[in-house]
Amino acid sequence: MEQLLLFEDDLEQRGLFVIEEMVHPENLRRAHSRVKRNGGVPGVDGMTVDDLGALLHGHWHEVREQLLSGCYRPQPVLRREIPKPGGGLRKLGIPTVLDRFVQQALMQVLTPIFEPRFSEWSFGFRPGRGTQDAVLQAREFVAQGFRWVVDIDLERFFDRVNHDVLMARVTRKVKDKRALKLIRQFLEAGVLEDGLVQPVIEGTPQGGPLSPLLSNILLDDLDKELEKRGHRFCRYADDANVYVRSRRAGERLMSSVTKFLSTKLKLKVNEEKSAVARPWNRQFLGFSMTRDTKPKLRVAPDREKRLKRGLKPMLRAGRGRSVEDSLQKLAPKIRGWVGYFRLSDVKAAFERLDGWMRRRIRAIFWRHWKRPKTRFKELRKCGLSPNHARLSSGNGRGPWWNAGAPHMNLALPTKELRQLGLVSFLEEFHRLKCPTG
Repeated sequence: MEQLLLFEDDLEQRGLFVIEEMVHPENLRRAHSRVKRNGGVPGVDGMTVDDLGALLHGHWHEVREQLLSGCYRPQPVLRREIPKPGGGLRKLGIPTVLDRFVQQALMQVLTPIFEPRFSEWSFGFRPGRGTQDAVLQAREFVAQGFRWVVDIDLERFFDRVNHDVLMARVTRKVKDKRALKLIRQFLEAGVLEDGLVQPVIEGTPQGGPLSPLLSNILLDDLDKELEKRGHRFCRYADDANVYVRSRRAGERLMSSVTKFLSTKLKLKVNEEKSAVARPWNRQFLGFSMTRDTKPKLRVAPDREKRLKRGLKPMLRAGRGRSVEDSLQKLAPKIRGWVGYFRLSDVKAAFERLDGWMRRRIRAIFWRHWKRPKTRFKELRKCGLSPNHARLSSGNGRGPWWNAGAPHMNLALPTKELRQLGLVSFLEEFHRLKCPTG
């Protein structure tokens, strides 16, 4: 008990002198290194990450004094919109490189203050935790008999964070008024869009180092409420799954959690995307599960479709260059995707993607060959008989049909595609697969 009180006293003391810790040289060195490593596009002032060192060298004394006196003024963020995987647009707010540096330094001080009290079942944007930890824990809950999931999707969470509600939760641990003022100023800095600065009255812009921590601070109240009720749950950022034993229990929970989020945190549940369902009929962080008593992880079907949509432009671009160049550009994408899904216990998705990719590559060859005369010549080079090559080259069918036909499978077998540089989803999966118990 005495150790706990000392720990709480230490956290309280840290909360009083946030800015002093923030401008400590060692903390600043870490922040500078992280901002440089993360890279990113310039903000409203056009300054790049490479310019940061010179800026700090020439003006850091001035910036430091502004921070210590509580006079630092963040600049507006630059609005950028990127497509969401499931459709629609995600709004990003890109701070200036100096503001990113200040946010990073501030986040590094705030994290040790809040992190120790965060829930064991919160996995997003936390040191030593990640998506795979969340997915494995979700599977464990289902294996324990909690075979209904309350899948909660928050409607435009980052755009609708109530600043007063958020700051009230920050104030619980942070007593440094300068730090509180700075955080609010980052929230209210405004957005440059279409050449005009628009005021911001709610939301925490995605794109800055501070936003993930602030989201966890706000949603920690949800975590604590679920813990108080004794529920099994996994939360990754604004993606929360609660596991219960029956549909009825799930429906009661969905109703009460919706009310809690609305009244206590001023957040809205997206009713269209939220559901009480079986885990194998939903997906969590890109994974689904089988119906087995001890469920197996598998790649969610929509993630296969999403990957194909993402690779198609790269494959189309490959029509005007060598196939080897296209495969070289595809390789890191394939390895990264398989690396994320290496926890899967079901290999079917990787087999399907291998077949789809081989057919796509063969279609590129068919397009490259263009005319029947050239196709006949190339098919003969690949070992087809004169009659087989003649019939195949002049069949009048399109590239996709031909790519799946026997003559292209014979002309360009899997072994040859591998020699050209094609990375196999399945082979990469087997290489990375680790026992998960």
